[in-house]
Amino acid sequence: MRNCLFILSFIFTLTAFSQELNCNLVVNAQQTGNENVQVFKTLEKQLQEFVNNTQWTNKTVAPQERINASMVIIIEDYNSDSFQASIQVQSSRPIYNSTYESPIYNFNDRDFNFQYLEFQNLNFSPTQFESNLVSVIAFHVYMILAMDADTFERNGGQSYYEQARTIVGYSQQNSAKGWEPPSGGDQTRSALLDNIMSPTYKEYREVLYNYHRMGLDNMYENPKKGKETISNALTSFQTMNSRRPNSFILRVFFDAKADEIEEIFSEGPSVDITKLVTTLSKIAPMHSSKWRNIDF
Repeated sequence: MRNCLFILSFIFTLTAFSQELNCNLVVNAQQTGNENVQVFKTLEKQLQEFVNNTQWTNKTVAPQERINASMVIIIEDYNSDSFQASIQVQSSRPIYNSTYESPIYNFNDRDFNFQYLEFQNLNFSPTQFESNLVSVIAFHVYMILAMDADTFERNGGQSYYEQARTIVGYSQQNSAKGWEPPSGGDQTRSALLDNIMSPTYKEYREVLYNYHRMGLDNMYENPKKGKETISNALTSFQTMNSRRPNSFILRVFFDAKADEIEEIFSEGPSVDITKLVTTLSKIAPMHSSKWRNIDF
């Protein structure tokens, strides 16, 4: 009996402290011409463990509830312990009653320079700077958590955005690129967070919820109504775009969703797409070839 209780307690402990992400992390050093150097393999292994084994929130997350994500770090150059790199971060979330995963976060962070000594400890502090390597990775983890939460509950990601903002605040003191306060035209991680949390772009988070929770998650039950809800959500971006045309945050959204939107409105039950296509062509002209394919 005692052994059974121990096993049950152990299982509960694993469940209670299971981590939030299922992230495939790759370090690609081909551009350096020395991709087989052991330090790159060690860095990849340590970061994989850091992202997937760190407890980022105080929530209990079942293994099947982990957020699927990927991070691809491109090492462009290195000298001893100094690395010049970029990182492509993506995440997705499951759609109710289906096997489909909808892309949520897709961000190419070009300003990722850091220092790293092989086997150095990677520790995250919510309130103080540890290293630029840790700060950048942690920032993107919290952006993944925040955007995912916003798709399930209105403004559900607020606490995670606030943690990301804390990371920006203490990392700015390090003077590394990507953390500086946004100025016109910036496409940095700092600018991304500033856009999302600004009242100027308040429709963005509302669209995340309506598009996914009220639209995609309900398509199994009523595909036509689900498509209409998604169309209405996307059309509401027009208000935001009229306030600040061609915004960075809209580009980030459509980088993640353009292919999916084209597919949604090119099959299944027919809905009125006239207004939608007009709006998409205006607010996301960089994907106009996809919008022209919407003819169902």
